[in-house]
Amino acid sequence: MAWGNFSRVTEFILLGLSDTRELQVLFFTIFFLAYTMVLLGNLLIIVAVRTDPKLSSPMYFLLCNLSFIDICCTSVTAPRMLVDLLSRRKAIVFEGCIAQLFFLHFAGSSEMFLLTVMAYDRYTAICKPLHYTAIMSRWACWVLVCSCWAGGFLHSITQTLLTIQLPFCGPNAIDSYFCDVQPVIRLACADTYVTEWLMASNSGLISLGCFLVLVSSYTLILVSLRGRLTQGHWKALSTCGSHVVVVTLFFVPCIFIYLRPLCTFPFDKYICVIYTIFSPVMNPLIYTLRNREGNLCLVSITKDKMQRDNLSTVSEFILIGLSDAPQVRFLLFVLFLTIFLATVAGNITILIAVSTDSRLHNPMYFFLGNLSLLDILCPTITVPKMLGALLSENKVISFKGCLFQLFSLIDVVGTEIFLLAVMAYDRYVAVCHPLKYLNIMSMKLCAHLAIGTWVAGFFNSLLHTSLIFTLVFCDSNQVEQYYCDIPPVLGLSCSPTWSRELVILAVAGVLGSGAFVVTLISYLYILLAILSMNSSESRHKAFSTCGSHLTVVCLFYGTTICTYVRPSSTFSPRRDRIVSMLYGILTPLLNPIIYSLRNKEVRCALRRVISQVRSALTGQEHLAQSVASSGAPAAE
Repeated sequence: MAWGNFSRVTEFILLGLSDTRELQVLFFTIFFLAYTMVLLGNLLIIVAVRTDPKLSSPMYFLLCNLSFIDICCTSVTAPRMLVDLLSRRKAIVFEGCIAQLFFLHFAGSSEMFLLTVMAYDRYTAICKPLHYTAIMSRWACWVLVCSCWAGGFLHSITQTLLTIQLPFCGPNAIDSYFCDVQPVIRLACADTYVTEWLMASNSGLISLGCFLVLVSSYTLILVSLRGRLTQGHWKALSTCGSHVVVVTLFFVPCIFIYLRPLCTFPFDKYICVIYTIFSPVMNPLIYTLRNREGNLCLVSITKDKMQRDNLSTVSEFILIGLSDAPQVRFLLFVLFLTIFLATVAGNITILIAVSTDSRLHNPMYFFLGNLSLLDILCPTITVPKMLGALLSENKVISFKGCLFQLFSLIDVVGTEIFLLAVMAYDRYVAVCHPLKYLNIMSMKLCAHLAIGTWVAGFFNSLLHTSLIFTLVFCDSNQVEQYYCDIPPVLGLSCSPTWSRELVILAVAGVLGSGAFVVTLISYLYILLAILSMNSSESRHKAFSTCGSHLTVVCLFYGTTICTYVRPSSTFSPRRDRIVSMLYGILTPLLNPIIYSLRNKEVRCALRRVISQVRSALTGQEHLAQSVASSGAPAAE
């Protein structure tokens, strides 16, 4: 049959790991936690390597790149798999399938080449220690890493071109949870014998070739150290242990999958879980548990600065601020005063519109009113003090004033984190259960949820404040920030802060991650519900009601997690000042703009409020004129 007579396949169906609903829920929970661990663990390694000068050697530079590739590799497959585990229809468009195949092989083959480079790095460090820094210079490391990415791109583009030139016209069910070369080309309506051999020689030989280079490197290492293992050599070999475990986890399943054309097995998709999800999860654990330097960097946060005895207690703090130059300070004063006034005016306008317009008396706008109130309070806690310091050069804040500022800020920020999760649940009910929306989201429940967010924020702030201000402050009192916040204040303590910092990280991580998970799951269900809608108008309306909330969530969650869910040893004054401005000043300013520009109902309500104000002003003007005109004859 001619190719022109075929009807081209426009989408594929990913069969996933199981059809059983109970197993799908179990898999979703497992893989969601695994994906979260991949992101957090590898991001933690990247942050540790980038911030700790002790980890500036080539080995850790390559490890940082490996962590980045692990995040990319898992992000190609895991989010799609998590969505499919919750949805009934597991279709992926043809272009999306090809894109997933390309990026998976791009990241996967780049990781193979990088692991080979890491083996060469260990060979050089152990067999040629005197020439190590000269051979593995920073320039050489960059060239090797770029070569890995270039090699991965060439391999991936070859695999992709060999795949898309095939005709797909019949079955479209892929027995896997992602689009890979072998299950996809099995669906082609042409003879794929030559193509499969070409792909096997490409993918399989790259896997096998890199693995043989790795084996050769470690064989040379063992041969060169035979019979003369000193303490230094044992230390060098210990750095290879973690690399060998990573290589074993990654290469063995890859060789099994790709070095055999013309045959597939039902359990192949379970083997793929090892190198797409399990290996990226294990990498951070392996490199921290089996590597003493990485372990010490990630676990030890601070040491005791001084003994508590014989030290005077700090009674006030000095806020370093943004700049000491008079011209720059005046410019910053004008800028932040304008932003502060615009923020207060915009959010007050939203509050007035929501409270006075009966069309906005529903749960969504009730929560929006609470969000606007929080956005007024958040900059009010920090900006007035900053403006005063910019004008008067008085950067001193009392101990109690610093305590109150920190408590109030954490209270408002924590409440907003919980409120955004509640707003995500509200949108989930509105989109997924529209007929039951008013019954589920009753005003009583909305009031309870709003009160619950404020109470949770209060107790969260009380815990953090009590943990910080029961420490001893006796040496430096210069806060590297324009307001009192947890990381810079905690860094000034003369007491051991390791245990308290661990509690703060755990509480902030659990509460923040919990709110983020609720938000993420809500929008996953919303996305599935929207995709199942038949009417494009309904889909557009549903997206429009959620678009503004998603924008706010991305702005707020990203900056707050970057600030609070990390140890204080990674604190960078200049960077953290910028990040804190994003969630403390910029986000409250953007919220009323986002909700007014992206929400038709709010725009109409604001117009009605403005017209009512104009009418009232016009009426008063007419009244004044009539009184003046009636009083003129009397005067005559």
